[in-house]
Amino acid sequence: MIRQLLLVTLLTTGVAQAIAGEIYIGAGLPGVMLGYVQPLNPSFSLRGDWATLGTLRKQTAESGVNYDAEVGFNRAGLFADWFYFGGLRFTGGLTFNNLKANFVAQGNGSNFTIGGQTFVSDPSDRLNISIKYPKTTPYLGLGYGHQASTGFGVTFDIGASFGTATVSETHSGLNLGNPALVSQANIDAELAQLRDGVAKIQYIPQVSLGVNYRF
Repeated sequence: MIRQLLLVTLLTTGVAQAIAGEIYIGAGLPGVMLGYVQPLNPSFSLRGDWATLGTLRKQTAESGVNYDAEVGFNRAGLFADWFYFGGLRFTGGLTFNNLKANFVAQGNGSNFTIGGQTFVSDPSDRLNISIKYPKTTPYLGLGYGHQASTGFGVTFDIGASFGTATVSETHSGLNLGNPALVSQANIDAELAQLRDGVAKIQYIPQVSLGVNYRF
């Protein structure tokens, strides 16, 4: 048994030395990324990376209502690369996403218009709208770089993760929590515009440039 383990260890070490790994960094969409590549042979490699755009906070207005918006995006990815000509490659894989946007409207005595219903907001009124992208999505793309060579190099990727976001809401307060004043139909009408816009976004693009180093 010990001899077998030693043999496997020696074989694994030999393969790792014959086809060395690679680390890379990049920037663009979906943000700043850090990754590792393990070539299988000159035509195929496996890699994984992590990317982030951080969190963005801003104020926005929709249908007469002011929202405090918070948008954040982080993702990890597992990819397989096929090199069809030099450093040019096709890429397929999966991305594991944490992409969400929250819009919060807080009453402050100003007029709110929710689904065509206008009222004077109370400080207790709160409308929270959440947009979430699927946690796991397929990825397809084209790129350059990560081919089996030593030293420094450059990488480029263009592609997309495919999926459709969902929209949900919660509401409460003196007015928003009163169905006689603001009905669920009013709330649904307010969300309909967001849903129509979100439904058109069926992918997360990737356009990134980076540098790599092969051991």
